[in-house]
Amino acid sequence: MSRWEGLDEFVAVAESGQFTAAADRLGVSSSHVSRQIARLEERLQTRLFYRSTRKVALTEAGQTFLQHCQRLLDAREEALRAVSDLTSEPKGLLRMTCAVAYGERFIVPLVNDFMARHPQLRVDIELSNRTLDLVHEGLDLAIRLGRLQDSRLVATRLAPRVMYLCAAPAYLERYGRPHSLSELARHNCLIGSTDHWDFLQQGREHAVRVQGNWRCNSGQAVLDAALRGFGLCQLPDYYVLEHLRSGALVSLLEQHRPPNTAVWALYPQQRHLSPKVRQLVNLLKEGLAGRPEYAEVQPRIDQR
Repeated sequence: MSRWEGLDEFVAVAESGQFTAAADRLGVSSSHVSRQIARLEERLQTRLFYRSTRKVALTEAGQTFLQHCQRLLDAREEALRAVSDLTSEPKGLLRMTCAVAYGERFIVPLVNDFMARHPQLRVDIELSNRTLDLVHEGLDLAIRLGRLQDSRLVATRLAPRVMYLCAAPAYLERYGRPHSLSELARHNCLIGSTDHWDFLQQGREHAVRVQGNWRCNSGQAVLDAALRGFGLCQLPDYYVLEHLRSGALVSLLEQHRPPNTAVWALYPQQRHLSPKVRQLVNLLKEGLAGRPEYAEVQPRIDQR
């Protein structure tokens, strides 16, 4: 006799409060449920239910046993789903969000590759620079950049993200090169989505408020202005590495570069991640690792 025998019947009776309701739930006869409960009580040498013509109630031993059985059966179902999902085909609707520029350049092409492999899948991607609430908006996945704020979500690191302070040689020849954070106040700073730039100072992160005559909430636009020699910029690696290698930009104040942040995949907390989300997250991690922008996150840049 299996030590699992009778547990499904016991939980069904305990949760429904009736032998007939438990039998209907399990698709068996009431007599089968009664026999299984009787054998289980005999094995345990204790009574699990108080029985009457109208009602079935748990004994104290039955209440304790129910708590453990529910956890056991939940774990069993979780194990079965986990193994099944290893070979399950992603299908149905997957709703996700990402910042506009990063999504267009990096994420959407990889999602399209994923779609081509899994034709039963439907994808709804919202590219937005607003931080959307995944639970409220009914989203399965979000790609976030930088540091995370929402502890209610599960996070998987997809790729590194290093911030660089830099400028074009023409700007530095005209206005000089800053050698300390305090000197930033004397420079024209190209402001993107925030006028507070993060740096590392004496082992701690430090935000410096910067000023300038140019502002745009587009990283690509900030990059273009920096390449034209309009001022200093602080941008992530994937915008500037190519230009740092070519010498079109020069990296500045590297000793104050803030600690690496990251590109994250976030999804609501749940006991078991669906195949479509799990497999897409794995593909995004592999795909970003293969991008030339991430081949060398901190290159050796010749200083000028």
